Amino acid sequence: MTETLEYPKVYLGGDLVFRKNAQQLFQAFKEICLAARLHGVSPFDGQEEVEVLPPGKETSLLIAQLDRGLMDRCDAALFCIDPFRRSADMDPGTAVEIGYMAAQNKPMAGYTVDGRFYHEKVRSYFERAWQTSLTEEAPHTGSRVRWLDADQIIVHSEGLLQNAMVEGFIRQAGGDIAVAENILTAFRTAATQLADLIYGAVGAKETPHE
Repeated sequence: MTETLEYPKVYLGGDLVFRKNAQQLFQAFKEICLAARLHGVSPFDGQEEVEVLPPGKETSLLIAQLDRGLMDRCDAALFCIDPFRRSADMDPGTAVEIGYMAAQNKPMAGYTVDGRFYHEKVRSYFERAWQTSLTEEAPHTGSRVRWLDADQIIVHSEGLLQNAMVEGFIRQAGGDIAVAENILTAFRTAATQLADLIYGAVGAKETPHE
């Protein structure tokens, strides 16, 4: 057994699989994980069979099944929560994965290169894509000011970088969200934080009560 296999296995989730330089990113991420005493697991790992299959429904469902299997075999996860396809929201598949790992009570941490609050991302998206602004709804007695988009949908999750369920699940799992302009810097911070969380928990379990 190699040294990396003795380290906690960490699922590397996010929209990274759709990026043109995905393989290079995952290789760099795995090296960062190794330095933090973690074994990074890419969604591409163990999916060589997919490369020779034709695109379509069955292949897409197989990828989802294989990704789920990888998460089942991992001890923790690092998730990229960058906005996806120029929108305000992150990749929906990654959001599902965060919920899945949270349901298994596994440690998680997140990272992003976009440190704007969620409502700022929504505002920017509507102004850029639809040339419309958010509107302010007069507060009712004792309630906070609310912002609405052009479809009269409330802009939620104040003070957070993404949907409250996404960021909330990561934080409830003990993790934080690392923010940096460079994705490798953001990832390195998140990986270090996750390693501290994992090894700190292990140390606490091994420390006898006085």
